[in-house]
Amino acid sequence: MRYVLLLGFIALPLLAQSKRVFIITDAEGVAGVCRQEQTDPKDAELRQLLTGEINAAVQGFFDGGASEVFVWDGHDGSETLSALTIDPRAKLVMGRLESTMLMERRFAAVAFVGQHARANSRGGVMAHSYSSLGIQNLLMNGKPVGEVETRTALAGWFGTPVIFLSGDQMAAEQLHAIVPEAETAVVKEGLDNYACISLSAEAARKLIREGAKNSMGKLGHIQPYKLNGPVTFQIEYTSRHALRQDAGSGPGEEVVDARTIRFHGKDFIEAWKRTHF
Repeated sequence: MRYVLLLGFIALPLLAQSKRVFIITDAEGVAGVCRQEQTDPKDAELRQLLTGEINAAVQGFFDGGASEVFVWDGHDGSETLSALTIDPRAKLVMGRLESTMLMERRFAAVAFVGQHARANSRGGVMAHSYSSLGIQNLLMNGKPVGEVETRTALAGWFGTPVIFLSGDQMAAEQLHAIVPEAETAVVKEGLDNYACISLSAEAARKLIREGAKNSMGKLGHIQPYKLNGPVTFQIEYTSRHALRQDAGSGPGEEVVDARTIRFHGKDFIEAWKRTHF
């Protein structure tokens, strides 16, 4: 553990001074959201439901000892959250982020709120991997993945653990498959792609607040999820999205078929940056 010297005195450990949490938001995993039309970022009910869950998470993280909480509006163009209604203690990140997603700032932890399961997940509510219209399947080292797995691995590359997720049952199970100790708040059970059994908004917020608080107690115990050695990403696009004409011409690119491209890297971050996510 490192210490800093301040005016001749040894200050508190740096770890205790930097409990900054980065929340990644989405919409399909929010309680009460089960139909595609509900995920429009301008939908008034969605904005209210998501903001309520975000603010519950922010409250929980601060109750658990967080020093700062950053919230990235990560759903569909970053137009769902508002500085008018977000918890005044939180910092709102808006707009498209570069491939590293600010992870180079070395947060103490990453959390997901409103998260959905990966594409082709039976029992996942509106399950998809990055784009429900554009991407059919996404593989990382030959295994199906979605935002949960790839962003957890991205955080892990920078030494940051994922400690919390709220969303549907399948999303929670998929995080637990790679980070068993993470806290999860399951706010709905998927019956099929557009049907679910959901908690009320009030019950979901209470569960999220408690889970976020509890997750802060696991800092230092939950290890970052890291992929060692060479990494590949394979993207199979839907039939309406054929590969670009110059596909395969870039470093580490390999065309598999008319709708599928594979990206190779000597490590996770090199392969990840080549995907252009």
